[in-house]
Amino acid sequence: MGKIRVGVVFGGRSGEHEVSVRSAASIYRALDKNKYEVSLLGVDKNGRWHRMDQKWLPSGSEMKSLPSGDKSLVPQDEKLDVVFPIIHGTYGEDGSLQGLLELMDVAYVGAGVLGSAVGMDKDVQKRLLMQSGIPVAKFEVVKDIELIKRLMLKYPVFVKPVNMGSSVGVSKAASQKSLVVSLKQAFKYDTKAIIEEEVKGRELEVSVLGNDDPIASIPGEVIAKRHEFYDYEAKYIDENGAELKIPARLTKEQVSEIQKLAIRAFKVLECGGMARVDMFMRPDGQLVINEINTLPGFTSISMYPKLWEASGLSYSKLLDRLIELAIEKKKQKDRLKRSYE
Repeated sequence: MGKIRVGVVFGGRSGEHEVSVRSAASIYRALDKNKYEVSLLGVDKNGRWHRMDQKWLPSGSEMKSLPSGDKSLVPQDEKLDVVFPIIHGTYGEDGSLQGLLELMDVAYVGAGVLGSAVGMDKDVQKRLLMQSGIPVAKFEVVKDIELIKRLMLKYPVFVKPVNMGSSVGVSKAASQKSLVVSLKQAFKYDTKAIIEEEVKGRELEVSVLGNDDPIASIPGEVIAKRHEFYDYEAKYIDENGAELKIPARLTKEQVSEIQKLAIRAFKVLECGGMARVDMFMRPDGQLVINEINTLPGFTSISMYPKLWEASGLSYSKLLDRLIELAIEKKKQKDRLKRSYE
């Protein structure tokens, strides 16, 4: 049996371009070259696709953007068995890229079109969770700064672009004046902004893995140190910007409750393959879902792979399992197609 041909697609047009490049570098170096024939398919900030050389990949905590070029490859021409999309944010994590991969009829890692779109849109995501009885923080969604005059939430609040990840465009506002500034920042990335209440409590994260029968890792806890909250810099640039407690100090009962809630949210939002579920634990022990991330970071300091490593699944074995899940999902779809042809 020959090697599995894997295409790692990274970069993209979103504000998370540099994070995606770092994730791709970590994934490429960890993939077993005895099992896989790996192609690096970079998407520059203009949306052009390029076949990249491994020598170009950044090392360590280096932040790097893909060079733009006039020529662009046609992804449909690539002969691949499975695609590992690691384009965080818009045009990669929101169902856009997944739709293209469906049209290419190729297996791919992660959630499908629906799960990706729902996981990306914090507004729709929270409404679906609420309808399923899953607790979320109080929130309001605005499309116009003028609408904040009717804000019902108490300050301080957090302001986020609805369709963005990695804490890009996220800020904290303590007054109406600072809220205007925060909204202007959020509207640089999306036409909708979400305003959320500040939840006092512990910030917990859980990694989920699987398709129809997903499993959850042990929970970890994020404690911001030199930053007011777990922002973009603390996640990807400042290696001392936050303390990651893995595992989080919890009772067995709390761990079980957190894992069950994470898996429940994963299923409600039609996720697949992988997701990181972020939640808060209030002082009284109540759990509140913050958000779900269907294409979490895969850098050397990212929580998703770190939580699985602490749960007994190494980085390289995690990649193996994600690729297996992608191929299994594709085979299942192919069987369904044959049944009605």
